Formats: sequence, structure tokens, C-alpha cells
Amino acid sequence: MHVEEMINSLGTLSAVIGSQWGDEGKGKITDILSEHFDILARASGGANAGHTIFVNGEKHVFHLLPSGCLHPDKPIVLGSGMVIHLPTLLDEIKTLREAGIDVVPRLHISEAAHVVLEYHKKIDGVVEERRSGAGGIGTTMRGIGPTYADKAHRIGMRMGDLKKDEGEIKKYFEHHANFAVKMYDISVNSEIELPQLFDAKKLLEKRITNTVSYLHKALGKKRILIEGAQATLLDIDHGTYPHVTSSGTTVTGALQALGLPPKELTSCIGVAKAYCTRVGAGPFLTEISGKRGDELRERGGEYGATTGRPRRCGWLDIGELKFASRINGFTHLNITKLDVLDAEPSIPVYNGNDVTELPGWQESTVGKTDYLQLPEKAQEYVEYIEKESGVPVGFIGTGPGREEMIVRSN
Repeated sequence: MHVEEMINSLGTLSAVIGSQWGDEGKGKITDILSEHFDILARASGGANAGHTIFVNGEKHVFHLLPSGCLHPDKPIVLGSGMVIHLPTLLDEIKTLREAGIDVVPRLHISEAAHVVLEYHKKIDGVVEERRSGAGGIGTTMRGIGPTYADKAHRIGMRMGDLKKDEGEIKKYFEHHANFAVKMYDISVNSEIELPQLFDAKKLLEKRITNTVSYLHKALGKKRILIEGAQATLLDIDHGTYPHVTSSGTTVTGALQALGLPPKELTSCIGVAKAYCTRVGAGPFLTEISGKRGDELRERGGEYGATTGRPRRCGWLDIGELKFASRINGFTHLNITKLDVLDAEPSIPVYNGNDVTELPGWQESTVGKTDYLQLPEKAQEYVEYIEKESGVPVGFIGTGPGREEMIVRSN
């Protein structure tokens, strides 16, 4: 099957979903696929997600705009399940404008998406401190959890509220801020918060819309690509609770957040590193301690795009990958960072407490774009993952570059 045919076989509504604890490299496959889709949709999460984009050779970490935003003329949907920190979004828009890319006319921002306010970050700190006796959960302190809490309490500010006049916005903000002050004993600086809201209103008001209606008009007529945020093992319901994020991170969570019916989904790509990483606290059965773990971290550049924190590194857990596949119904896998394992003499693979030791290949896979160019033992590793997970491996990352990807047909 030709590469173009392979990508076309994904159908008209495809999703890219992380299968581990995030940082799997979803941005790269999303960027590659974006070229072949008509609409790019981000469903949920907020500025706690992070992906690296190179603009005119310069590295930028984006948190809210999807990875495919550099592709011209592609409409961008920020869905109802998102929580949006407006200064972050405006900064990302400014960065792209300075590079000659204006995404604003292409934005379709859900009127139901919630707004992350500066005081939500303060609440994040207060709550983390209060639960520190239980070890804390390692929040990014971006105000994500408190914003979702306001959403559940039905007291949050939504993007649609920016369509009100400035007097109404001020009154609405002060009402909710007073609630936060009394509940969490924090201070709120309206002299900072209100201008941020008004600046966003000025730039984005006309881009705030009913995104569910927009997407439904496109269903079956245009190709829609959904970019998931975080990953399955961080899902609020199915992840390693309480060390999880505050939203649904599975494909069903993404569909729910975008208002799309599951029956319309034509493919779902699960993204997994050839090994595994995790940021912050929480269980990690396959974690590697000592020198070997440190070396893997350095080879893989395993430091958080959002927090800069060193990631904990471990071996691949097939049991967790199978769990993620059951939850999401993966039709394909994208195994990323295969090249990071090039130096390993042997590679343990976990399936729960059972460990299978596979031989390493100790040859370079960097930049390979043809599956048959991979060392024999590297092919065996990929095929072992495929056999044990029950999901075909359609994409294999062999380096950080956009072009360093094998598209594999079966």
C-alpha cells in the first residue's frame, strides 16, 4: 500500500490519542497527518499540554493551538472540553503572527469552552498544599483542575461570556472572583485579570462560535483530524487516579468534548513511545532507576515541554498498551522514538509483572523511512509489540525530525 493510500485509509474522522502518560510524541504524527485533513480539532485539556513546533527554524512550545496549526488554510477548532488560558492563547497567536502566520481567521473557538483565570492558578497552589500530606499529585500549577472544578460546580466563565459587553464581563468576573476569595482565602487582582479578558474579547470575539454545529456540517464532507491531549493513563476515569489530569483523555472523551457521535469515527491512532515515561508522582511499574534510566532520559531528551521537569523513564508495558487499546479501540499504533533504544543491548518488555527480555539491535535507526531498512532485531521488536497488543503498527518514529517517520502498511 502506498503511503498516500495508507493515510487516506484512515477515513474522514480520525483521532490521535496518547496511550501512556503523555509526552508520547502525538504532535509529530498530528503535524504529518494534518497535511491530508481539512479541519484540525483540539478537544479538551488546556495549557498543561505541550508540544514543540519549529517556526522558521526556531523552537516554540505551544500549549493550546494544535500541532497542525502551521498548515495554511486549515480551519482550527478549539472544542467545548477545553479550558483556555487567554494570555497563553494570545501569546501563541502573536508568535505565529511574528513569523508571518495569522491563525485568527481560521479559529473556531467553542462558546462552551471554559476560561482559565489567573486566580485559578492560585487555587491550584492552595489545593496542592492542602493535600501535600497525602503526597500531592504533582500538578502543573496551570489552574487546570480548579477551572474544571468550576465547570462541574456550574460557576465557571465560558468563552461565550466574552461576547457580553465589558460592563457585564466585569460584573460576571467579580461575582465569581468573590466566590473564590471566600472559598480558598486567596487574593484576586482584577487590574490584571480584566484587561486580559478585554484584550481577548477584542481579538477573538468573532471567532467564538457553536463549534458542534460547525463540525456536524463538515461530517462526511470534509476530513476532520482530532488531536488528543495528555493520554489514556491520565484520564480522570480510567487513569492511575488520583495521579491523573482533570478531563477525559480517551477518544470517547474527545468525541464527547467536540460533540461528535462515536459512530462517525473512522480510525483511531494510539501513540506510544518504544519505551515509557511519566512526569510527576504516581505508580510506574516499569521505571528504570540509576544510571541506565539517566542515560535513557538524556538520549531521549526526556524533559517536560510544559514544566521542564525531568521525566521518569521506564520500559514499555504491553499490558498498559493493551488496556489503552481496549479503552480507545485503536486501529493503528504509532511507535515513537525507536531510535532512542538503539544503544540498548537488551530491552525488557513488561506485561503486568511478567517480563520478556528482547535482544537489542545496537545499530542506528535514526532517520530511517523504510521499514525494511531497520535492523532485523528492531523489526522484531516492532512486530512483538504488534503481536502482543493486537494492533497494527502503522507509523514508526526514528528521530525528532518531521521527515523521520516510517509509514508502514500491513
